[in-house]
Amino acid sequence: MVGSRTLTAAVGLLVSLLVTAALWWYFETLLVFLFLPFLPILFRGLGDDEPTIVQECPHCGFQATSDAYDYCPRDGSRLEEPES
Repeated sequence: MVGSRTLTAAVGLLVSLLVTAALWWYFETLLVFLFLPFLPILFRGLGDDEPTIVQECPHCGFQATSDAYDYCPRDGSRLEEPES
């Protein structure tokens, strides 16, 4: 069975090839291929909202992003608020 990461990579590759072909057809130049590798750099940081660490285990470093945990699921230690 194909994993979700493999499927996501395959879909991303297919979409990338379709966009490249469409731009090549529209602009009728191979210069499109020079600029396409820079597109991910332009959109870097969009949608990279990292979750806020609410609590952290002082022993193993487990980090919880919600208040649902009171104790570490790895070693049973009480979770504490991380130091700023």
